[in-house]
Amino acid sequence: MHPSDVLAVLADLAPAGTGDRGLDVTRGGQPLVWLTDAEKVPRRAESDRLAALDTLHREERILHRSWGFLAGQTDVDGTSRKVRAPLLSQPVRLERALTGYRVVPAGDVEITPLVGDRELAAALESAPGLATAGWLAAIGSRAWLTSVAEATGLPFDAVTETTARLPKDRLVLVAKAGLFVVRDVFGGGLRDSLLTWAGRDLSGTALAAVYGPGEQPGSEPARDPARDAPVVSPLPLSAAQERVVARVRTAPVTVVSGPPGNGKSHTVVAAALEVVARGGSVLVATQSPHAAEVLAGLLARYPGPRPVLFGDTGSRDDLATALASGAEEGIGSRQLRADRQAVDHTLALVRGERAACTEVLRTEQSAAGLAEFAPLLAALAADVPGAFDDDVDPAGMSRLLETPAGTGWWGRRRAESARKRALRILRVSPGVPAERVSMALAAARAQRAAARLAVTGRDLASGPDSGGDLTARWERLHAAEAALREAAGTAVRHAARSAKRWDGDGRRAASALATALRAGRNRRRELLARLDAPPLVRALPLWIGTVADVEDLLPAAPGLFDLVVIDEASHVDQVRAAPVLARAKRALIVGDPRQLRFVSFVSDAGVSEILGRHGADDRLDVRRVSTFDLAASAAPVTWLNEHFRSVPHLIGFSARRFYDGRISIMTRTPAADAADAIDVVPVTGDEVPAAVAAVEKLAAAGFRSIGVLTPFRAQADALEKALVAAFRVERIEELGLRVGTVHAFQGSEADAVVVSLALTDGDPAGRRRFVTDPQLFNVMITRARQRLVVLSALGTAPAGLLADFLGYATEPPDRALPTQAAPTGWAARLATELNRLEVPVRPGYPVGSWRLDLCVGPPESAAGVLCGVHPDGPDAHLARQSALHRAGWRLVDAFGSQWGGDPRRAALEIAALLST
Repeated sequence: MHPSDVLAVLADLAPAGTGDRGLDVTRGGQPLVWLTDAEKVPRRAESDRLAALDTLHREERILHRSWGFLAGQTDVDGTSRKVRAPLLSQPVRLERALTGYRVVPAGDVEITPLVGDRELAAALESAPGLATAGWLAAIGSRAWLTSVAEATGLPFDAVTETTARLPKDRLVLVAKAGLFVVRDVFGGGLRDSLLTWAGRDLSGTALAAVYGPGEQPGSEPARDPARDAPVVSPLPLSAAQERVVARVRTAPVTVVSGPPGNGKSHTVVAAALEVVARGGSVLVATQSPHAAEVLAGLLARYPGPRPVLFGDTGSRDDLATALASGAEEGIGSRQLRADRQAVDHTLALVRGERAACTEVLRTEQSAAGLAEFAPLLAALAADVPGAFDDDVDPAGMSRLLETPAGTGWWGRRRAESARKRALRILRVSPGVPAERVSMALAAARAQRAAARLAVTGRDLASGPDSGGDLTARWERLHAAEAALREAAGTAVRHAARSAKRWDGDGRRAASALATALRAGRNRRRELLARLDAPPLVRALPLWIGTVADVEDLLPAAPGLFDLVVIDEASHVDQVRAAPVLARAKRALIVGDPRQLRFVSFVSDAGVSEILGRHGADDRLDVRRVSTFDLAASAAPVTWLNEHFRSVPHLIGFSARRFYDGRISIMTRTPAADAADAIDVVPVTGDEVPAAVAAVEKLAAAGFRSIGVLTPFRAQADALEKALVAAFRVERIEELGLRVGTVHAFQGSEADAVVVSLALTDGDPAGRRRFVTDPQLFNVMITRARQRLVVLSALGTAPAGLLADFLGYATEPPDRALPTQAAPTGWAARLATELNRLEVPVRPGYPVGSWRLDLCVGPPESAAGVLCGVHPDGPDAHLARQSALHRAGWRLVDAFGSQWGGDPRRAALEIAALLST
């Protein structure tokens, strides 16, 4: 579909406006604490409770401070409504002080959304000294609050500081500060914005690519040097992650999926740095401010540009201060050339070390095949005697025999001439078939490799062409790879600060951005819209914010960024995603359809009527098609199957039930396999006291990152109340304790998690179905890294998902390894000798998608023993070595050639090595 047609449909499907958002912040029994001093809070029971709530929900920033409220009762649309409407509010945190708490800003100052005129709101927010310390007592503050109250359109008849007896038949303006809790934030309508976008030229944007015809199955993309160039990243990457990074360089749409804990965020960071390193700009859009800050924190661990967090986040102030201080002179072309040379140099070192390791592995691989050829050597030497001459290179002869025939007569003649020359040198007997010649050459290579290893003993000092101890070679290779990542990171950091990016226009744009970031939300929207966008994103190429903030705050410029990343895209609806996609040329869409999806409030009938009226296809069914679903229909999905978060017992059920065994668990070790990580605690009656007891038990066991979650909002509120009563705020901070619904924990994790199912035998079927929704259940059981405690008041779990999981959880971990062939040859002989020494041996031990020939030693200190070259060859061996090294495994090379085929001596040395 044409982008303008898509946007017209989405405009009709967009939700309505903000309604009465902000009319009563105490609705649902939420607390409101009046403050005598807007900067300090005395320590009382009510303030302790707010501090505890703030700590329990540290990722959500639910605590807000306001200067001034409309309060009382009034008619709204013919209905009498209670009003507690903050006029000027800001997310805050409470920090402990000697006599109470300090109120610390944690986000934007914002005029109440009841002021519908954005220009007026921006003008009011630009008042000098607004919301500073002592502002309420300053001259003019009451006049300012009165202006805001009048702009809401709600009638009030008095201004007061008294809160003891607020009226129940009218409204007053309370000129006093207060703390309150914001549980849910609803975005405003997007209809007008989408219609405005529909009038722009969006060809060449990610929006057009996502809604276009997509990549045709089986079609081969044209060769692209930019895409095919090797990936050199500051981050260690798997092969699948490298494919994603290479693809985002040029592909209009790239889609990434995978199970929980599979490195999707790691891949996002690598992709963003790659685009910036190549001179581009990146916009990362998340579902929540917390997710934006998590990605920004991950980016901060690697060298590169400082991201601009443009939404409601406390980290934004630090950037504003840095920008206001001015920028140093941009990095010059000489340094950039030196950076490229350093990358090229270290890349050459890596390739050299890999080539040296590959040569050793090929020698080992050839030598290992000698036993197979032994009975045939005499006959082969008679048929092809030249293959075994000392001055003949068997590999070179193979290349001559396999010389490809070029085009035309001359190409064919050249290939035939090379073949005849090889046969003459090899002195092949008449009538010997080509297959026999190839076999003779392979046997000659094996014989020479075995002889070389016998002479050198794989001594490191013998050099790269004569075998060598791979242990030292691996160390050099890993050191070279680390140096390459460091050089690549330095190059990215300098490229983002190049003089070309930080020219005069870029400096002016950055200075204007600093002013905008320090402004209130409405004023910032106005200032950002005025910025000269191209030089701004050239100077500051990496931006992070929420999907809602992108449309609310960023300039509406088509294709402003080179790449947009939409994270957790299964949780993002098309209406919100469309303006984000319109702001970039290419898109990286990341998500997992087996985790929680977005919630749509559009009716089936409404969708059908609108799609029918516009003649739109089912891709625009916003009730059922998420942004991830949409992107997956436009481009192939790269599956990241490796799991790095949880011990095997915690991820095992999800791996089998929701992902058909397609998860490769990289956290496997014998010790982790033995960990019984799930406790099912039967509860009689209320699960809330049991949850408090479970937290106390986990705290006593030493856990300092504990989450408490439940499928139900009411249960989450009850758990929150009990935990606040049971633990002082200092203890909540110490334990890293958090509480919330499963939806609130999407994208989060903790060392230990307590799940309150909040189900009883008498519950209606609908309540049970809600808990056993596959997407919700998958998220619920995969948040823990080390321990999961499940509280259940059910006598008998209903048959199906929940019963299956509880059955899995109550059984000991499945320590049986997947079915495999018994070790053979050298590995079997070595295993036998190790067993005689009473050293534990686990043959064919799987780690992720790889296998260790032998896993040797006690569970707590087991090492991987590699007895031969990987069956798929040296490249696979190198990939396995790299993956297991990153996973923390101690690896020992134990090829038979190192001990002259003596397994007893090898076992003695390996046992001694592992004991150190």
